[in-house]
Amino acid sequence: MLAINDLHVNYGAIKAIKGISLSVKEGSIVTLIGANGAGKTTLLRTISSILKPVSGKIIFSGSELNSLPPDKVVELGISQSPEGRMIFSNLTVKENLEMGAYTRKDRQNLKDDLEFIYTFFPRIKERLKQLGGTLSGGEQQMLAISRALMSKPKLLLLDEPSLGIAPILVKTIFEKIVALNKQTGLTILLVEQNANIALSVADYGYVMETGVIILEGNAKSLAQNEEVRKAYLGE
Repeated sequence: MLAINDLHVNYGAIKAIKGISLSVKEGSIVTLIGANGAGKTTLLRTISSILKPVSGKIIFSGSELNSLPPDKVVELGISQSPEGRMIFSNLTVKENLEMGAYTRKDRQNLKDDLEFIYTFFPRIKERLKQLGGTLSGGEQQMLAISRALMSKPKLLLLDEPSLGIAPILVKTIFEKIVALNKQTGLTILLVEQNANIALSVADYGYVMETGVIILEGNAKSLAQNEEVRKAYLGE
């Protein structure tokens, strides 16, 4: 579904991504793990076309994304739940969800999709009239994922969904991520610092370090890799 070939991305004079190549198969959960500053968020922002690469190609379902504006990338079927959630704190939960559907042409199907969100995240339905900024961290993360789902993506980009959330809610969020993948077939590219939980839910994984991929493989085998266990699993 997604193929990235020899991608280079700069932040001003800083070379943030240095020749990355990776792929994401349709229907899979692929995780990207690594320390802060490894380039994981930069990669997701480049896939979403918020950042433009210096060179290399990003191909999604046969379409090259490099020259497209972000809204066209969303229309093609890629949606992102960003790091830090970035919900609209001064809008209600319902308005946040409606913003997620902004690019959609099939307005008649929005009611069904909202009902799916309410079934999947009952907490969201309970908070519809509340302002986004009044929600807890975990509730905001549920809202950020729900808002991303409202664009009807084929590929969902999740950036640090466990960040700043109580441990009990982290477990819930990741159970929902797995259920989304299993029940709907949604393809997911997950960026996560919590390598333990990321590798436990993913099919395949990549390890990033200072803008390059240093390891890749089946998620279970990466979780058993001695180098990964020492550097990222605290063992």
